[in-house]
Amino acid sequence: MTNFYFFNGIITMITDLNIGENEGNAGCYKLISVENELGAVVNFVAGPSTYFVDHVAVSVGDYITGYYDGDAPVPLIYPPQYQALVIVKESTSQNVKVDYFNSQLVSSDGQLQINIAPYTQILLTNGQFFSRIPVNRDLIVIYGASTKSIPAHTTPYRIIVLC
Repeated sequence: MTNFYFFNGIITMITDLNIGENEGNAGCYKLISVENELGAVVNFVAGPSTYFVDHVAVSVGDYITGYYDGDAPVPLIYPPQYQALVIVKESTSQNVKVDYFNSQLVSSDGQLQINIAPYTQILLTNGQFFSRIPVNRDLIVIYGASTKSIPAHTTPYRIIVLC
């Protein structure tokens, strides 16, 4: 179970980041600087294992949400720098929740419960179908409308299982 934290804002800069002295890593890592509406800045390190929802390319000026492991060690620098696990380019046509979902498919913060319908796609990060019920797992849930109850109920369009 990953303790997902997030930061959202507008991308102000994207640069290449050299990891180690291995030339094979050149160009494989990006440093994405994000500034929120309060002026706080965070740098996300996006590498080959970072999952971009809908496999979209992001660019300067895009409004994104970056998810990272809140329990992972981070360097004590300013602005803070986090290893991005998931990056979402925000859209008004869909909502995204990245969290651990328990055996009742309720998120760890108790804010969202998902109901799986026959049309709900359940996939792995590599695009292959996940053949089990996605309980007690870290999930990326992509959905539209939800109820206003606590937890909110929704039937997602797509679920990505983070194995």
